Amino acid sequence: GIDVLDVGCGQGRALLEMAARYPSSRFTGYDLSREGIGRARQAARDRGVANLGFEVRDLELMRVDSAYDLVTGFDIVHDQRRPDIVLRNIRRAIRPGGLFLMQDIAASSHVEQNIDHPIGPFLYTISLCHCMPVSLAREGMGLGACWGRELALQMLTEAGFTHVELRDLPHDIQNHFYLAMP
Repeated sequence: GIDVLDVGCGQGRALLEMAARYPSSRFTGYDLSREGIGRARQAARDRGVANLGFEVRDLELMRVDSAYDLVTGFDIVHDQRRPDIVLRNIRRAIRPGGLFLMQDIAASSHVEQNIDHPIGPFLYTISLCHCMPVSLAREGMGLGACWGRELALQMLTEAGFTHVELRDLPHDIQNHFYLAMP
């Protein structure tokens, strides 16, 4: 099996499904929310899934070296106070040959390129009403949901990922999937 970390796991739903499906692997979830982690732990107990654990962790303070084969982050990087630090910490946590799977909003970093986006107004609304305030309330960078692929690719490279592929799923107009390798 492999070691998997889900950063910003919330209530652990994605991680719980992965752990149930792959019992030979080990899964860990980190999130800043004590309430979310409490619910994740309870859900794991309720389902009897024992190959996973959850911890309350601030991703900016995460000091893990080469411990994981796969790190996932589902729609969480742009909300961080300091996404640059978080991405560096994620990079450090990945073993050689490992992978960071980052799912984030499918948008351009350039507003004018998002004008014809099928859900552009919605993306900017959630960004202004949730994503940016979450980061700015902690004196963060306030990237917002529409930080865009250009900035995401730049920040992944600056964090030390040497190979990054951008993938889209035909049925998903809202998300990009970044496969980032050390």
